Amino acid sequence: MCEAGAMSPEVLALLLQNRQRFLAFLTPHVGSLEAAEEVLQAALLKSVERGSTLREEERAVAWFYRLLRNALIDRYRHEQRQGRALRAFAEESPLSTEDAAELERTVCACVSTLTTTLKPEYSDALQRVDLDGQTLAEFAEAAGITHTNAKVRLHRARQALGRRLEQACGTTCCRKGCVDCPCEEAGGL
Repeated sequence: MCEAGAMSPEVLALLLQNRQRFLAFLTPHVGSLEAAEEVLQAALLKSVERGSTLREEERAVAWFYRLLRNALIDRYRHEQRQGRALRAFAEESPLSTEDAAELERTVCACVSTLTTTLKPEYSDALQRVDLDGQTLAEFAEAAGITHTNAKVRLHRARQALGRRLEQACGTTCCRKGCVDCPCEEAGGL
C-alpha cells in the first residue's frame, strides 16, 4: 500500500516501462522526438501529482493515454494562442529596418518637446535610455540608483509621456504612431 496522496510504485514503474510506447504515440502528433519528450515529461509530472487516486495497474496505461491526449490538446491550444500573438505582433511592428527608420522620421516631433515637460528624472531617463540608447544598467549607474529603481523610473516616465502625448495630440494620433499628427509640435503647450 502506498502513502496517502502518492502514486503507487507499481503504477509509476508501469508507466515508465511504457515510455517508448508513449513517445511513439506522441511523436507524430508533435513533429519531433524532443517535443514528444516535453509533452511526456509534463504528463508524467501531472500523473505523479494526480495519480494518488489510481491504484489498479491494469487501468494505469489507459488512464495515462487520456492524460497524454489532454496534454496534446493543451499544447495545440498554447501553440494557437502563441501563433495569434505572433501574427498580431507582426502586423503592428515594422517589417524591416528601413520601415523602422521611416517610422522614426515621421513620428510626431511632440515626443521631443513633451519629454522636456516631464519631471526632470523622467525626462533624463527617457533621453538617456530611449533616445540616446544607453542600457538600463548604464543609466542606473549614472543616476546613482539601483537597476530595479531604474526600471521603475523608466516605466513611469514612459507612462507619463504617453499620457502627455494623448493630451496634446489625441488618442487617435497616438494609436497610429503619430503619423500625420494634427498638432503643431506641441506648440500650444
